[in-house]
Amino acid sequence: MIFKQLFDSKSSTYTYLISSGNGREALIIDPVLENVNGYINILKELDLKLVKVIDTHIHADHVTGASKLKDITKCTTIMGSHTPAESVEIKVKDDDYINLDNLKIRAIYTPGHTSDSYSFLMNNYLFSGDTLLINGTGRTDFQNGNAKDAYNSIFNKLLKLPEETLLYPAHDYKGEKVSTIGKEKKQNPRLQVKSVDEYIEIMNNLDLKKPAELETNVSRNIKLGA
Repeated sequence: MIFKQLFDSKSSTYTYLISSGNGREALIIDPVLENVNGYINILKELDLKLVKVIDTHIHADHVTGASKLKDITKCTTIMGSHTPAESVEIKVKDDDYINLDNLKIRAIYTPGHTSDSYSFLMNNYLFSGDTLLINGTGRTDFQNGNAKDAYNSIFNKLLKLPEETLLYPAHDYKGEKVSTIGKEKKQNPRLQVKSVDEYIEIMNNLDLKKPAELETNVSRNIKLGA
């Protein structure tokens, strides 16, 4: 298998490039528009054909590169079925599978950060979007976010996965690249709560600044960055 974790320093976004290596088919998760040419160069260097691109949700802090990648490579765009992006070609439901050569990627509906958030599980690799972060969790104060939904997604879905499952989030702001479900259970300060009400209380009092170009980014991402 070929696996690349790529980082956008402006938005602290992680983009993931995956290929089984067998049939040379590749998939990209959460591409950033400004970095599309870089992705294309990597695909060429590795002799890979991009066939699918996934966005875990409608992002607020950067513009997706999905449409531009589709224009260049003719790849298929994929999001969860709750997305407001009408131009997405394949909308997967909870527990649907995405095939990439001999790899299978399971879609897991994990609302809370946004109402359309999905996570994706490939073997023991969990791509959690903004739902579960390393030593944190995704904010729930815009885009139909809901702290109770986030608690359910995290505690009743993601944390039920085997503890050795590798956690690859869509963002990190402190240079962390990967964690595990087991490590997050023990060390993530947001997860040391005793009830859903305690989690809601924390999330409703974060007092975070909203992304500088929130409205512009969301409106563009509903059109897949076009």
